[in-house]
Amino acid sequence: MSARTPSGPDGPTGPDGPTGPGGPAGPAAPPVVGHGWAQALGTVLAGLVAMGAVAALGLWAAGAADLPANAFPRVVAATVVTAVGGALEMSGDAEGLAETDAGLAVLPLSVTLTGALVIARGFLRPLRHRALAGPAELAGWAGRIAFLWLLALLGAAFAARQTFEVSLGEGVLSDLGDLFGVAPRVGFTTDVPLTVLFGLLWLAGVFVLALLVARGAPLPGRLPALRASARPVACAMVALLLAYVVLGAVVALVVAGTRGHPADTFAVLLLGLPNLAWLALTVGLGATWDGRVEGPFGLPVPHVLDEVLRTPDVSTVNLGTLSDRDGRMWWLLVVAAVLVLAAGFLVAYRSAARTPLWLHAVRTGVALALTVLMIGLVGRVSAHYGLSVLGIGDLGGGLSGQVFLRPRLRSAVGLALLWGLVAGTLGALLARWVGRRSGRAPSGS
Repeated sequence: MSARTPSGPDGPTGPDGPTGPGGPAGPAAPPVVGHGWAQALGTVLAGLVAMGAVAALGLWAAGAADLPANAFPRVVAATVVTAVGGALEMSGDAEGLAETDAGLAVLPLSVTLTGALVIARGFLRPLRHRALAGPAELAGWAGRIAFLWLLALLGAAFAARQTFEVSLGEGVLSDLGDLFGVAPRVGFTTDVPLTVLFGLLWLAGVFVLALLVARGAPLPGRLPALRASARPVACAMVALLLAYVVLGAVVALVVAGTRGHPADTFAVLLLGLPNLAWLALTVGLGATWDGRVEGPFGLPVPHVLDEVLRTPDVSTVNLGTLSDRDGRMWWLLVVAAVLVLAAGFLVAYRSAARTPLWLHAVRTGVALALTVLMIGLVGRVSAHYGLSVLGIGDLGGGLSGQVFLRPRLRSAVGLALLWGLVAGTLGALLARWVGRRSGRAPSGS
């Protein structure tokens, strides 16, 4: 009696998989749907539209819609460019009788975070429900998005350029300007090569983090085993950062509803909420930042922080100086302790049951130190502007100002490492206790 071989849509199927004219083949991966250029274009456009919408609403709330010469769209483009690490170059033109000096370096992290979440979702969407993906397949899908993202970066970079005429105000400077016909102008352009470089690096970081955090994303070769050990700490740090953003949004909405000035509050929410929320995380861990606000300009920050920064000399921002102005600032320490401990618990609960206690502590410590390092690098603020006419003003008068905020990075990273070691140890002990109480061991999901 002969056995009948079942057949599939692609030909007869044997015990080791489908067979065809060339003989038996290994197990075939399910076909990938949604890896085409149209889907890649949809991912890039969704990211750009989301970032542009958040930037436009934030700038509108900040009053940028009233800028002269229809500059609002170009300022929105510049905000999107800086959100992905692009470099703006400030320039001035005062017709030889005056001198201008300006510079700006700040990342609007609300726009950055929005773009990262939208693009990561679009990147992962076609890969769901897959067990494996070949290197060529994964690289091809990422390459399509990267190529279209490069074109989008170039378009935004060339659109992000504008020149404004600077008012001389009233008094001597205004009289000199009228006498000599001086009309100082200041503008910004984009450093296109640096914008492309940092924009592509940002996109690569989004891809890597998305593949690392996502549970169902397929990886080729031995990478799934590497992700299994790294995923718990990556998920915990992402959850920690997002938790601070959510808490910051709740606090901002309460402030907007109880203290007035809702437009200013929503401008901060839509442009720089993570800047402030993650600054609060580092301060709660004991980190110190140096900063200063002088002149008519300032940072869109809580009143207590503005008071600390607006001093004759460089100011120190930490738990002590903030609490001297407002005793409620000590709650930053309590919030940091609770959420970092929760992150340590999450690391242990999602790790393999047999992972040693010391390894939980080391992983959490290193991950938190890297997270604080990232915050210190992307959360820096530096802006200055100066104007003088025929030497009057000396680039430091009433039309000039300076704002900067930068961390003491070594001490901040060291403190984060210590916090992570303690939180990793306590979190692992707590996870084991919870596992025993529930009759279920922590998993490596």
